[in-house]
Amino acid sequence: MAKQYKQKYVAGYLARAFLHNPLTSILGVTLILLGFVALLMMPREEDPQISISGGAIIVGLPGASADEVERVIVKPLERRIKEIKGVEHIYGISSDGVGVVNVMYYIGENREASNLKLYDKVMQNMDQLPQGTLQPLVRPFDIDIDIPIVSIAFYSKNSLHVKNVELYQKVEELRNEFGNIPNIAKTELKGEFKEQFNIEVDLDKLSGFQLSMGQIVMSLKSLSSSAPNVTNRTNEGKLVVFGIKNAIEKVEDIQNLIITSSLGSPIYLKDVAKVSKSYDIQNLKSAQITYREGEKFSDVREQVTLSISKLKGSNAVVISEDILKKLESNKSSLDKAGIGYIVTRNYGERANGAVNELVFHLLISIVIIALLLIVVLGWREGMIVTLTVPAILAITIFIAYSSGQTINRITLFAFLLSLGLLVDDVIVVIENIHRHLHDKSSQDKPMDEILIEATDEIGAPTNLATIAIILTMVPMAFVGQMMGEFMKPIPLNVPVALLASLLIAYIFTPYLAQKFLKKPRHKEEL
Repeated sequence: MAKQYKQKYVAGYLARAFLHNPLTSILGVTLILLGFVALLMMPREEDPQISISGGAIIVGLPGASADEVERVIVKPLERRIKEIKGVEHIYGISSDGVGVVNVMYYIGENREASNLKLYDKVMQNMDQLPQGTLQPLVRPFDIDIDIPIVSIAFYSKNSLHVKNVELYQKVEELRNEFGNIPNIAKTELKGEFKEQFNIEVDLDKLSGFQLSMGQIVMSLKSLSSSAPNVTNRTNEGKLVVFGIKNAIEKVEDIQNLIITSSLGSPIYLKDVAKVSKSYDIQNLKSAQITYREGEKFSDVREQVTLSISKLKGSNAVVISEDILKKLESNKSSLDKAGIGYIVTRNYGERANGAVNELVFHLLISIVIIALLLIVVLGWREGMIVTLTVPAILAITIFIAYSSGQTINRITLFAFLLSLGLLVDDVIVVIENIHRHLHDKSSQDKPMDEILIEATDEIGAPTNLATIAIILTMVPMAFVGQMMGEFMKPIPLNVPVALLASLLIAYIFTPYLAQKFLKKPRHKEEL
């Protein structure tokens, strides 16, 4: 009876523990299923979403000049904000009556914590601001949700501005519906014209009646107010409270507004101004669209663009599909209103295409490695190495999903980068098993002892080589600023993949070799 091999390293202990364990095959199938499910559920993006923290402090000081605002507001605020840890840049802007201080933190700083520190610092120094200063407005930057994943251009077949008001109202209704979709962060309209009453004052008539613009403004304010009225107590001891209806409902309500009286006769607003119900003519911004109709391009038309952003870490593919489904469900009502639309940006479709393309290239790389190993090692050995690759990638993808990462071009690049390194450990183990099986000194040893000894023999150098490669990736985790945040998936995933390949090599390679390889017969020497 052959003597049992006494293993020295972790490689040998793992090989012996899983060589005939009935759970080994179940573990392998479970790992691959977990990786496949994680790949389907993992949020997809085209590029990693980088967190950028910052904010703006807006402080008003009515009646002060730009120099005074800079001296008593902007400069003191800049000095105080420099006391906050993590601030990289501070930009102060002063103008007559108002000062603005823009703050930018180092990339990678927690956005919520940074916003809170900025607000606290401003509130702590309120007593340092001069008398007459208005309440400061602290507005955080939401750069991570400002980039839209879907943009939809809505246009009307009628180019009149009154149609544009109706277009805005219809798109605003859709905007409210899109807000109910899960993980939607922000919706924004561009190029819209809102409905309003326009009052165009004739300055000559205003002078003729000896009126001022202030009188018109005060009359309009009184017209638009809603004053509650309280009656006496009832027999039950209750108060009756009611309010008057808003007085502005149509153009005539404004036209018949009495500004003042002269010689016993009232002077109406229509006597000195033209009142119309139209769009916000003070809005000088607009957006236009033209699109291909067959072989020709359509006329240039006014349009309203609805941009939709997602929350950080959510799946751009799923959200964009939900948006398009919601849009499709409203297509009939849009057609009835004479409104067309074009999806001008679909980040989810691009992200899904980029991820699918890289996954396809990953599969091609696995096939190429399999063919190469079949030629060099033999088809049985090559098949064993090929079967271990999906398990290694499955472990890596599952851990990435569990740690809250998204799958994007950089994540998949990390997998492609490590693919050539993943098979190294398995190849070393299977090659050493192959050498022991063909060694004449092993012909009397049991198959199990040969597999365990061959695996344990290369345990120490394989561990050392893998750790050395992992250490080359560690410095990349300490790269700062934009590049460090962008490339972070590489130092996070490559070491995990290498450690997974080491465990798979020690657990599954001897197990598969015991199933597929046979000990050759050695010819007896004469």
